[in-house]
Amino acid sequence: MTISEKSRPSRKRMRRMAREPQSPEVQAEARPSPAPRSTKAQIVVDLLLRPEGSSLDQLVTATGWQPHTTRAVLTGLRKKGHPLTSWKPETGPRVYRITTPEGSL
Repeated sequence: MTISEKSRPSRKRMRRMAREPQSPEVQAEARPSPAPRSTKAQIVVDLLLRPEGSSLDQLVTATGWQPHTTRAVLTGLRKKGHPLTSWKPETGPRVYRITTPEGSL
């Protein structure tokens, strides 16, 4: 072999992309927007925002949590600044509700 044969450039073909890259605007349009997450904590807040409020049994049934876990979430909501009130009707279980100032909803 001579020196000229060793230093010969390779004859590889240029690689082609499977498809042309898209602009960021086109990529944003093609991507679906994420659906809003519905967490168990959000379910609790939604139940407490109802005008009639919600009992502990209703909250436990809706979330599948144990009663002590549900009460801990209520305490956490109170610490986060939600104006949480509770009352005991003449008949039936204690009812919890997030009270909101008039016109804030």
